[in-house]
Amino acid sequence: MLLTLVDSAAFRSGESLSQALAFLAFAPQSGWRHYLKTQYADQTFRGLYHWNAFDAAMLIPYFAVMIVLALYGIHRYTMCYQYFKYRRNYDPSPPRHFDELPRVTVQLPIFNEQFVIDRLIDAVCSIEYPREKLEIQVLDDSTDETQQVAAAIVGRYAALGHPIVYIHRTNRHGFKAGALDAGLKVAKGALVAIFDADFVPPSDWLMNVIHHFAEPEIGMVQTRWTHLNRDYSMLTQIEAILLDGHFVLEHGARARCGEFFNFNGTAGMWRREAIVDGGGWQHDTLTEDTDLSYRSQMAGWKFKYLPEIECPSELPIEMTAFKTQQARWAKGLIQTSIKVLPMVFRSSTSRRNKIESVYHLTANMSYPLMVIMSALLMPAMICRFYQGWFQMLLIDVPLFTASSLSIAVFYLMSQRELYPRTWKKTFYYLPFLMALGIGLTVTNTKAVMEALFGVKSAFVRTPKYRVAQKGEKSQAAKYRKRLKLAPWIELLLGFYFLLAILYTFSNHNYFTAPFLILFVVGYWYTGLMSLLQGRFERWRSGGASAEESSPKPFPVGV
Repeated sequence: MLLTLVDSAAFRSGESLSQALAFLAFAPQSGWRHYLKTQYADQTFRGLYHWNAFDAAMLIPYFAVMIVLALYGIHRYTMCYQYFKYRRNYDPSPPRHFDELPRVTVQLPIFNEQFVIDRLIDAVCSIEYPREKLEIQVLDDSTDETQQVAAAIVGRYAALGHPIVYIHRTNRHGFKAGALDAGLKVAKGALVAIFDADFVPPSDWLMNVIHHFAEPEIGMVQTRWTHLNRDYSMLTQIEAILLDGHFVLEHGARARCGEFFNFNGTAGMWRREAIVDGGGWQHDTLTEDTDLSYRSQMAGWKFKYLPEIECPSELPIEMTAFKTQQARWAKGLIQTSIKVLPMVFRSSTSRRNKIESVYHLTANMSYPLMVIMSALLMPAMICRFYQGWFQMLLIDVPLFTASSLSIAVFYLMSQRELYPRTWKKTFYYLPFLMALGIGLTVTNTKAVMEALFGVKSAFVRTPKYRVAQKGEKSQAAKYRKRLKLAPWIELLLGFYFLLAILYTFSNHNYFTAPFLILFVVGYWYTGLMSLLQGRFERWRSGGASAEESSPKPFPVGV
């Protein structure tokens, strides 16, 4: 009887265990641990997938592009390292002073900028320097009312005794480079300072810079740009951060290491001999400033960068104006690389300087590479999904860290250097900064391809709107331009990446979605802002004339 009871209990216990196991096997499971196990640790189908020709055709170019982008990203890390490593090489004080101040010519190249020319001339005429040793040239290539506005302002200051002259050209040959060269032919100064129309140099700028030229080997001194309308909008905040990265870390690292760096076209001063020895102003590229900088440094002249000396400027407040500026710089730097890099390789400069020159002048090649990566991202993601997550993370994480994370580190460090108390708010702008960089790929890729295929185009000035405070209305609506095809391509690319996000969610690949969201935001932001920015202003004002709206595409770079 006792044995029967024991056997019965054992049977019931075994039956309960079997039922529990069956329930656990077939019961629906949920939770984060179960998700991670099923998605990333399940080895059931391991070894069943094999590469084929299609996968190779997609993944080989995809990884080739990612590796090149990673190399540019590693270079950003290197610049951050060099900036701090060679910090002691920088001395903001001039080692000697002039016993007698030299004669200086200030050149102001302008083109159709009637709303900012008075601000520029007022600031330059207020510069502290002996009048008998100063000459101011207003180099005007304008074709609109700017001619009358500028000539009247120059006449007024000349009547007050300021050493200022007005030089107007009717053919615009050579664009900005041609204007600077024409002014240089009649200039009287041994040193030449240059300011674009959207800059407002402080009254002590010239005296802070001049004595650095007491060293006879110094050919050019560049000062740091600051921004009058930094807080105008999200766009201007991001633009300011982008330029801060260039002026703090790029210029800072190159200057401290003794490597070639470039004059930025404005807010700098040249020794006239350095311009002549470098071959003078030439207009076969859209970045005549960088072109001359490299030729002058190869001729043996030394450059100095003074980040402590600031020169306020105006940032573009509209997406189309910003795109035009970026496209001109992208095309011009590639043109300069094609022209100058062979000279650099043949020169006696160090191997390190030659390598840095390649990184500097070819950096905009990343834009067509981004387009290729964008096209291959979806098929590559599908191919890689079936290879296993460990393999994906093993390869993708290092490449992402090198190429994309380096951007965040680069700009965070520049803001920390400039604003040690408030730099942490840069984290808020970082996603938008990276998205904006992605959104520029369409217009900048077109500009780069034009440079590679030798397509010549005019030097298009960035429209100046003369706004500083948030909500302030632009005075220069007549200079606003419209884009036709590029914004629609950007919107289509945004939809493409939206589909990619939906695909990742269907495969429970949630870790990839934040990266893809940057592409959607970037392309839609640049596309929609290009189409809509400025229209709201006209709607509020009840419409505008055809002259004011200027519904034409930019003729270059976009």
